[in-house]
Amino acid sequence: MIIREFEISLSPNHSQIINQTTSNFIIMWEEKNNQLYKKFEFKDFSEAFAFMTRVALEAEKMNHHPLWTNVWNRVEFWLSTHDAGDIVTEKDTKLAAKIDKVSGQ
Repeated sequence: MIIREFEISLSPNHSQIINQTTSNFIIMWEEKNNQLYKKFEFKDFSEAFAFMTRVALEAEKMNHHPLWTNVWNRVEFWLSTHDAGDIVTEKDTKLAAKIDKVSGQ
């Protein structure tokens, strides 16, 4: 699996939540608008879809389902806890960590 580097620009209202180091670069989860956000890029659609399938299995085990999109080789996540009033909770940070682990980060 190949994950490409991407830029995250943060305004003063945003904070970096989870910082995972890979072999060549750092990809971070970003908190904004009461959500954790992260974008992943893969070699092609098949790799992106396989990643989403693995994430779906982990999310189902947690009974905590992400808001996400997929366009060809990109998968984007917005995590928040609806039952807590659409804010970021420990459920979201735990799911974010599982997503990173599934991605190989």
